Amino acid sequence: MEPAEGPGALSFHGDEEIIEVVELGPPGPDDLADEMEDVDFDDEGAEEPSAEAWETEDDEGVEDSMEAQDDSEVTFSLHSASVFCVSLDPKTNTLAVTGGEDDKAFVWRVSDGELLFECSGHKDSVTCAGFSHDSVFVATGDMSGLIKVWRVDAKEEVWSFEVGDLEWMEWHPQAHVLLAGTADGNSWMWKIPSGDCKTFQGPACPATCGRILPDGKRAVVGYEDGTMRIWDLKQGTSLHVLKGQDGHQDPLTCVASNQDGSLIMTGSVDCHAKLVNSATGKVVCVFKMESMAPKAPAGEGEEAESNSVESLGFCNVMPLAAVGYLDGTLAIYDLSTQSLRHKCQHESGIVQLLWEESSAVVYTCSLDGAVRLWDARSGKMISEYRGHSAEILDFAVNNSKGGSLWLKSTCGAV
Repeated sequence: MEPAEGPGALSFHGDEEIIEVVELGPPGPDDLADEMEDVDFDDEGAEEPSAEAWETEDDEGVEDSMEAQDDSEVTFSLHSASVFCVSLDPKTNTLAVTGGEDDKAFVWRVSDGELLFECSGHKDSVTCAGFSHDSVFVATGDMSGLIKVWRVDAKEEVWSFEVGDLEWMEWHPQAHVLLAGTADGNSWMWKIPSGDCKTFQGPACPATCGRILPDGKRAVVGYEDGTMRIWDLKQGTSLHVLKGQDGHQDPLTCVASNQDGSLIMTGSVDCHAKLVNSATGKVVCVFKMESMAPKAPAGEGEEAESNSVESLGFCNVMPLAAVGYLDGTLAIYDLSTQSLRHKCQHESGIVQLLWEESSAVVYTCSLDGAVRLWDARSGKMISEYRGHSAEILDFAVNNSKGGSLWLKSTCGAV
């Protein structure tokens, strides 16, 4: 599908895969009243719906009441299939990059959904996309391992490289350096745009997740065999290897570090989250989540219910960490006492969580198509935002506005 130009890039309804920009903040009674005045509930009358009205894909059946709720301010609709990744430019928070199953990636303006340029040339689903620390470059990577870097102001490609099947990709926090992990167990590091390359050879299994630590000198990488390595990026050597009882029993799914990089947390399919001292490589504690209720045994021909750690992160202003599980549980742990503080239940599995930069508020997106804000101090939900009719697969938060703007991407019906 060729990208639309001008006003065609902005649509508030239709059949396309969508990215939505939502202004956060609980709506007041006046806001709700104003929105209701714009909706015509009469079945007869005008053939064309109003600009604010929803347009359903078919008129048969009873529409789910949740589908009618749309809290978005802007809808970006150039993707023609599921949207897998979304990222905001860190310098101005005015641009977004999105990648999807349609083998396309777009850079567009958050304020009005206007397309800036398409990151063309991918031949597989674009699963990774992000801006450099200063928003000068944007990188896009597809499942086959083709990585491209574009200069944002010139809207032109400046570098590309092909690796094995891509698992993850992220920019260095202070330099034009890109790090990526692949299914062959290697992690790759490049200087951009020169392309100077260094590889970090892991075990003979996929490097499933990775994160550059805040000091910019080390990176933590998790692997499918349950091991975790802390790498010295300059020397190319592993400083610490956690395996066996110190590692996980199943593949790692996510890693995170606290603000100063002294602590690392790893999550796994084994449902454990491990807190690790990054200087010593020693496990500080293990957080184990027990199910909310006993699971009934699977019947013949049925698959047993599974659970895993899907996302995790540290709070910047309190000694708290959050862990999101596939069964819909958000666990808030107190790091000072190494104990569970709150357990917040979602209607379906958590895909990703992000902490607000300067408060104890954690955002979650889940498979039920909603984004929720939680007060980690009390464990209470602050608000819930909807607009998608399918799963949310990724989201980003604009912290420059105190968390007042967020983006979400959706998976369409299969």
